[in-house]
Amino acid sequence: MIREALREDLHQVLELYLCLHEEAIPQESEHLTRTWEQIIQDENHHLIVNEMDGRIVSSCVCVIIPNLTRNVRPYAFVENVVTHEDYRKRGLASACLAYAKQIAQEKHCYKMMLLTGSKKPETLEFYRQAGYNSTDKTAFIQWIDM
Repeated sequence: MIREALREDLHQVLELYLCLHEEAIPQESEHLTRTWEQIIQDENHHLIVNEMDGRIVSSCVCVIIPNLTRNVRPYAFVENVVTHEDYRKRGLASACLAYAKQIAQEKHCYKMMLLTGSKKPETLEFYRQAGYNSTDKTAFIQWIDM
């Protein structure tokens, strides 16, 4: 079942993020709670989850960013695409990305952007199959206090 995350999904999402690039689940803190509440309450921040057997096994984030160009149309940024290792190759992440695209279309976005740190050919092909390309734009990243 694909849906947007609910307040009670925090711990399952954090567990899933261990399959992404996290090394540990953040400790309970006021900062974690505030950040989660901010995400859940932000109408432009969509944390999409795919659930099987009562367990969140795949997810992505789609943020709608207001914009003054392109006839004042927003754009969407997709990040944190992840599927638990035991559930890969079942179309779950593809379903999350399709859900994100549906949100972007409903919000009248003129484009969607996605960044990946992966260099694996199969990962890059997965994103191409989902409709993304790596030829239109050049991405630059500046890490801050890492």
